[in-house]
Amino acid sequence: MSTGKDRQKQLAREHYERQMQRRLEREQKTKRTAIIGSTVGVVIVVGGIVTAIALLGGGDAQTDAAASPTASAQDTASAPPSTGPKPYDAATGTCDYVADTSGGQVKDVGMPPKKAETKPAKKTMTFETNLGDIVVELDNAKAPCTTNSLEHLAKKKYYDGSKCHRLGSAQFPMLQCGDPTAKADGKSQDGSGGPGYVMAEENLEGAKYTRGVMAMAKTSAPGSTGSQFFLVYGDIGLTPDYTPVGTITKGLDILDKVNKAGVIADMGDGTGAPKQTVEIKDVTIAGKS
Repeated sequence: MSTGKDRQKQLAREHYERQMQRRLEREQKTKRTAIIGSTVGVVIVVGGIVTAIALLGGGDAQTDAAASPTASAQDTASAPPSTGPKPYDAATGTCDYVADTSGGQVKDVGMPPKKAETKPAKKTMTFETNLGDIVVELDNAKAPCTTNSLEHLAKKKYYDGSKCHRLGSAQFPMLQCGDPTAKADGKSQDGSGGPGYVMAEENLEGAKYTRGVMAMAKTSAPGSTGSQFFLVYGDIGLTPDYTPVGTITKGLDILDKVNKAGVIADMGDGTGAPKQTVEIKDVTIAGKS
C-alpha cells in the first residue's frame, strides 16, 4: 500500500517531468522562430534557428538567416533610434538611412545616396568568392532601398575580403555573411559588424525564406537592417520580418558544398562558423533591362 510520502514523491516526479516537457517545447519553439541578427547585442539563438538570426540574424552580433539560431544573431538587441528609418517614399523616390546606434563594429564607407530608382526592376549581384561565383537577381522594384544600399557597399568595396561567419543546420539551412570584421574561425564572436547605418525592412508581404532566397539579417527591432545577409539553401520557417532582396540564380551548389562540410563548433543552436571558408573577394551589381 502506498504511503502519503510515496504519493508526494510521485507528484513531485510528475511535476518535474511536466517542467522538462514544457522546457523542451519552449526550446523547440524558440528554434523555429529564431531571429537572424546583425548588430551587437543581438543574440541569434537559432539563430540560429537564428534562438538568438538571423539571418537571418546576425547576429548577427550573432544574426537569429537567416541570418541570427540565437544570429550569430542575439535576443537582447539594443534599442533602435527613437525615430527609426522610414520606408521608401515612392512620391519622391527617396530612402531613409539613419545612423546605427547599437554599438557594433563599424566599417564606415559613408551613407548611400538617398535617391533610389525602382527601374530597372531587376539587377544582377555577383559575389566573387574563393569557391566560385554566387549570382543573385535583386528585386530592385520591391526592395529599392536595400538594393541601393547593396550597390553602394559594393562600389565602396565594403564586402571585399570578408568571410561568411555563420552556417545553419538542416533546421536552419542558411549561410550568413556581410560582417566585414568577421574572422569566421569558430572562436571569434562574429556578427556585430556593420556599415554604421540601418534602414527599414522592405518586401515583407507574403515573404517566404525558401531555397534560393537572399534576405537581409536584422535584430529583433524593426528598422535594423544593415549590411549582413543570409543565403538560403533549404526552407526556413521564419516570420516575414527579413527583407527578401533577391533570388540566387547561380551558386546554390557552392552553398550545398559548404553545408556538407559542416561547422567548426556548434554554438548550441545548430549554427556555427563554417568549416569550409567562404571569402568574398569582390562584389559587382549591374542593371537588367
